[in-house]
Amino acid sequence: MHIGFILDGNGRWASDKGLPRTIGHKRGAENVEIILRECLRINIQHVTLYAFSTENWQRPVYEIKALMSLFKYFLNKKLTQLHEENVKVAIVGDISPFSKILQRYIKNLVDLTKDNDGMHLNLALNYGGRAEIVRATKRISTLILQKKIHVEQIDEDIFCRNLDNGSEPDPDLIVRTAGERRLSNFLLWQSAYSELYFSDKTWPDFSNKDLELALAEYKRRTRKFGGLQKTKSAESSI
Repeated sequence: MHIGFILDGNGRWASDKGLPRTIGHKRGAENVEIILRECLRINIQHVTLYAFSTENWQRPVYEIKALMSLFKYFLNKKLTQLHEENVKVAIVGDISPFSKILQRYIKNLVDLTKDNDGMHLNLALNYGGRAEIVRATKRISTLILQKKIHVEQIDEDIFCRNLDNGSEPDPDLIVRTAGERRLSNFLLWQSAYSELYFSDKTWPDFSNKDLELALAEYKRRTRKFGGLQKTKSAESSI
């Protein structure tokens, strides 16, 4: 099973408590570790975290700096602990605008875990679904210019393989917190038939129990993938 998480409401969580928004991001990062460990415990094979979008650069400078510091700490200290649990980390998005040291931490984590064959953790960093589709189009255009493929060969399979992490299965379930009910440019190509679950809890308050509720709702749904005939129940895919 593949779950995508849109980690929304960190700043709102802090503001509601009269705290700086940066405290909310710290609490949200700590909750990532909690939820990931629960996903490991219940044997979720693929997880994608929407950690930093292409639109997040529009936030105040102090907030972006705080987020970058958090990323450095968790990438270098916390997430590397997942290596011991056989987690394989990959990146979706364009990390080139990040600082050199942050890029190094990201690449070190990917290299450290590349041979692991446990849960696949995809970190969406400086990620936007539209930007990813543009990158895939450019990659395919390069293949055509290099005469490695012909235009007539382009199909959904080739396009998918040229996405940022084209080997990953599409998400079965996308969970968004903080009461918002939209994808916000997250996995636009891959989410065509994903089940969507929206929680009113902010991400720092989203607990293992809330994840259990999301999965219970997923099990109750029948996925038809656009067909008239019903497929087997979603419950059987977990």
